[in-house]
Amino acid sequence: LRFSSVAQGAMLRLIFLAALAGLSRASDVLDYTDDDFESKIGDHELALVEFFAPWCGHCKRLAPEYEAAATRLKGVVSLVKVDCTANSNTCSKYGCNLYGIVSFLKKQAGPASVELKEDAQLEKFIADQDASVVGFFADDKSTAQAEFLKAASALRDNYRFAHTNSEALLQSQGIDGEGVILFRPPRLSNKFEDGSVKFSEEKFTSNKVKRFIQDNIFGICPHMTDDNKDQLRGKDLLVAYYDVDYDKNPKGSNYWRNRLMKVAKSFLDQGKKLNFAVANKMMFSHDVSEFGLESGSGELPLVAIRTAKGDKYVMTEEFSRDGKALERFLQDYFDGKLKRYLKSEPIPENNDGPVKVVVAENFDSIVNDDSKDVLIEFYAPWCGHCKNLEPKYNELGEKLADDPNIVIAKMDATANDVPSPYEVSGFPTIYFSPAGHKMSPKKYEGGREPSDFISYLKREASNPLVMQEESKKKKKKKDDKAEL
Repeated sequence: LRFSSVAQGAMLRLIFLAALAGLSRASDVLDYTDDDFESKIGDHELALVEFFAPWCGHCKRLAPEYEAAATRLKGVVSLVKVDCTANSNTCSKYGCNLYGIVSFLKKQAGPASVELKEDAQLEKFIADQDASVVGFFADDKSTAQAEFLKAASALRDNYRFAHTNSEALLQSQGIDGEGVILFRPPRLSNKFEDGSVKFSEEKFTSNKVKRFIQDNIFGICPHMTDDNKDQLRGKDLLVAYYDVDYDKNPKGSNYWRNRLMKVAKSFLDQGKKLNFAVANKMMFSHDVSEFGLESGSGELPLVAIRTAKGDKYVMTEEFSRDGKALERFLQDYFDGKLKRYLKSEPIPENNDGPVKVVVAENFDSIVNDDSKDVLIEFYAPWCGHCKNLEPKYNELGEKLADDPNIVIAKMDATANDVPSPYEVSGFPTIYFSPAGHKMSPKKYEGGREPSDFISYLKREASNPLVMQEESKKKKKKKDDKAEL
């Protein structure tokens, strides 16, 4: 079982239980699906969610306890279950990939590197759906083999390793004494790159082997899945989203991938720097929506780029079979001609309230105004804590409405892109952005009464606070003097 406390995207204080098991039906356990999870989960201030698969019996022993807990905690904590075999979008969105867990457990169960003794074993090993790294060593006591096994142990969570001391296998692969070959998955075989890559360094060290693997494991255009997405993200990455399915339709999956690779290789050969991948648009529907795209029933790939800095660019022209549309998109990207995509609500026509409404399009003009201190709340419309905070936050805004040096603001983080360096993993998340230091906002961790915010701002504000009561008193004194 895996327990974790998570708040992602459209979730507030949800405690996730990813279990390789099913539950018997219980009247007090709520059964949610892809169709209703997002709309219903917001009704609960606190929920315990089990993502499960009915084909595994690991947690059937938990079922009666989960049912009993749902009954005992009714009205306090809601207990929810989601069948991941029927609702893969929701499970994928929240990082609960049951098949990935099975794969992980299999990797941990055996040795870091499997020993191969004959050709049939090698052929079976490298026929896997994932890439395979094989070390070939004439001497099983060599330093080279020890360094290879050290690298395998360090990277076993992510990659598949095997080694052999068979002279026949060394000869079959043209290895003289010692060597390492990375075999790419046969299902991703293509004419634009070799199906295998040999380690070419003269000296074996575990660090050099690890670098070789990390530099070559994905090739020009890997298939992005739940298992490898974290290794691909964080780079400048173009992804083509379509109906990728190497189990049911490998030929169709490679049809579009090959067209992407042809264009990608032409730019990479020019020395351009960008990573490429293909992904199933339904499995990554959350990513697709983050680019403002619709993962409908059309067969053409949807293409978008997310840079390491988080900037997003969307290919608006329809993907063409000759690759020309993709060529134009990439050329404009490398020429710096593309407009960055921002998920944003419209800028409010009237924004004169005590709490300023911020959207992605006006974030710079309000929050990054270098002359003002800004306290900004990132909220979600369905969030119970945000709803409880709203009247208190409005009261704070009213108290400081006459202060020319400070802005009280809020932004719906589910409908607008949150810019760097702000990080929002739960709701509400509140930051103080001081004047003159806009790239160093401070996360607010204090109480949520108006007095708590006032005390904090008195300490942190660049200028003394001007409270509404104080400004009224000053105005009254001026009026009294005028009457005299």
